[in-house]
Order: sequence, then C-alpha cells, then structure tokens
Amino acid sequence: MFEASIRQPLVEGNKTIADVSNDICAPIENKPTKLWWLGFTISFFFLMIMALSLGWTVWEGIGTWGVNKTVMWGWDITNFVFWVGIGHAGTLISAILLLFRQKWRMSINRSAEAMTIFAVLCAAQFPLFHMGRVWLAYWALPLPNAFGSLWVNFNSPLLWDVFAISTYLSVSLLFWYLGLIPDIATVRDRAVTKARKFWYGFFAMGWNGSARTWHRYEIVALILAGVSTPLVLSVHTIVSMDFATSVIPGWHTTIFPPYFVAGAIFSGFGMVLTLLIIVRKVLNLNEYITIGHLDAMTKVVMLTGSLVGGCVLNRVLYCGLLRYGIRAICFLK
Repeated sequence: MFEASIRQPLVEGNKTIADVSNDICAPIENKPTKLWWLGFTISFFFLMIMALSLGWTVWEGIGTWGVNKTVMWGWDITNFVFWVGIGHAGTLISAILLLFRQKWRMSINRSAEAMTIFAVLCAAQFPLFHMGRVWLAYWALPLPNAFGSLWVNFNSPLLWDVFAISTYLSVSLLFWYLGLIPDIATVRDRAVTKARKFWYGFFAMGWNGSARTWHRYEIVALILAGVSTPLVLSVHTIVSMDFATSVIPGWHTTIFPPYFVAGAIFSGFGMVLTLLIIVRKVLNLNEYITIGHLDAMTKVVMLTGSLVGGCVLNRVLYCGLLRYGIRAICFLK
C-alpha cells in the first residue's frame, strides 16, 4: 500500500511566531556586525569603482567600452541582457509561485524581489550611458516636445525595451513594497525610538493586521501576481528582439524569445541561490532558509538549464545540418 511521505517543515527548530519575529528583526534592531561592515566596505569600494568608470565613460565616450564599427554588440548590451535576466527570478518567485500556492517561496521571496529591483536598475544604466550624453536621456521617451517633428522610432525594439523595462520595474517595485507592509508594521510595533516609530509607521500605511486588512492584502497580491506573470515572459522576449529582429545571419531567428526567457529564469535562480547561501550563513538563517528551499530552487535551475541546453543543442544541430547540407549540394553540382 502506498503511503505519502510527510513534507518537511518550512521553518525548522519548532519556532513560535515570537521567535520568528525576533530572529528576522534582529539584523535591523541590533548593531551591525563585523561581517556586515566587511560586506559594506567591499560593496562601497566597488561602487566607487563604478562611479569612476561611468565618469570616465561620459568624459571620454563609449569607445572605452570597445564599441566601434567592428564590434556591433558591445560590452553594454551584453551586460544589459545579463542584468535584466537576473531580475526575472524575483518576479517568478513572487508571482507565479504565489499563483500556484507554493508555500516554500515565503522564506526567499522578499530577498528575490529586492534583487529584482536592483538588477533592473543596474540594467537600466547601460542603455542610458550608451547614449553618451546621458543628461539627454529623456529624448528617448515618446513625449511631445519642442524639437519639431522629432519622435522616437516605434518600430525599433530598443524603444520596446523602454516600455517593457519601465513597466517591469514599476510592477516589481509595487509588488515588493506591498509584501513588505506587514513586515514594516511588525518593526513599527517593536520600535523603541520616536523616529523609528514615525518612519516605520509612515511606510506601514496604517496597517492594523485585522482580518479585513489581510483579506484586501491577499486580493491585491493575487491581482499583482496575475499582472506580473505575463511580464516574466514578455520582458525578456522583447529584450531578445533586440537581436532577433536584426538582419544579421545567426541572430535573425525565432528561437531567441523562448531561449532568452529560459536563460533569464536560469540565471536569475542561480543568482538567488548564490546570494541566499551566503545570507543564510552570515545572518544565521539556516532554520528559515532550509535545505528544502535550496533543493526546490536547484530543481528549477536544472529544469531551465535543460531548456537552455536544448535550445543550444537545437541551434548546433540546425547549423551543422545546414552547413553539411549546403556542402553536399555544392558537391553534387
């Protein structure tokens, strides 16, 4: 007789609600540790390198990126695609797994959503600085202006990127902030200083934890999840059209949209795993981000990695068969 195995608990250690609140709020209520200051110092160092590099790029021009007539897609477009792809895991975890009622997402969704927002912001800087004169970036917006009949090219997939990325950032930011409201209210109720009470109370937007409030919260979360789900597929599909709609042989292909979407989810979950494995050790969250969570994410990585591998294999076989077919025809002639 078949017996269903009992699922492992999502939170280990027999934690109570009070224990969960204490452990999760500890990093923001206690003084920063030495490891935190070490991570902050390293991050600030690389931030200064980025500021110096961007300043040099604006001063000298985008030739510093290796963009010239012989390098058609340079360092900027590849980084843009990379960061947009990284940002897909947060929306996937928040939206699609919420619609499928996957409870294991609850320990990692806020971190993944924050990673999505920062990744999209990182992606947005590359096309802006690629313009050279970044202070004129508003020229790319489809707005009525005083420049006569100067309008953006609506046939260009680069303009589609503007709409897709701005919409994706707006919905992701709203989804992230909505999910944080109950958490912000918890920190507000635990605050001991007037300044913390005021600011956390301001951002908690009057959350009182009543049944009506939770009911409306869940309805709005489901609506945002329904809106965000098509974005996961559409955003990187539009990004892939930067390449797929070109006339360059090897790029002008219809396989790019699903190829890019699968690769985005693959790389995004890989980045979430990379960050959370470090966070669970540094912040001692092993009982909240368990091996079961990591196992579920690795299964998604294996699935999407297999899809990407299948797309690559398909292109290799297609190009190989096409090449040998042409040679065979030429030989017969």
